[in-house]
Amino acid sequence: MALAREDFQSIVDEHGPALYRLAYRLLGDAHDAEEIVQETLHSAWSSRDRFDSSRSRRAWLASILRRRAADRWRRFGRTAPTVHGESVLECPVEDADPLERDYTDQMQAALARIPSEMREAMLLVIVGELTHQEAADTLGAPLGTVLSRVSRGRRRLREELLACQRHDPATP
Repeated sequence: MALAREDFQSIVDEHGPALYRLAYRLLGDAHDAEEIVQETLHSAWSSRDRFDSSRSRRAWLASILRRRAADRWRRFGRTAPTVHGESVLECPVEDADPLERDYTDQMQAALARIPSEMREAMLLVIVGELTHQEAADTLGAPLGTVLSRVSRGRRRLREELLACQRHDPATP
């Protein structure tokens, strides 16, 4: 069933912020995230006649966004998030307060050190706000695998953030 223009605008309003957060975490760059969200919404609008109304709108959009991010990774030969255009290897910290981690280099660096399958599952569920089942469908993986990846990913992210904090001389 095709989406009407008004329905599509409500989708953009409702899901746009979550799509941006997901794109930012997948790509690690605000400009790239904005471009991917725009490409995602353009693709969604172009293929609105193929929208399956039995499926979650956010899961549909996240699937499109994920494909656009993968296309970008292939095009630029990159598979991990970046900080300031380079692959993350260290624990750079630009913010004074480590609790202000929403879009910091420290958070992006920690995410980059998590295995990609864990990172992607975790980002779809936590940042993209998909259910575990929707993430499993999007990834083409069993539900149990996604549950495990998200759980292990959270644990690894916590460990990475604590390790960065311990190595940061500015941290009290």
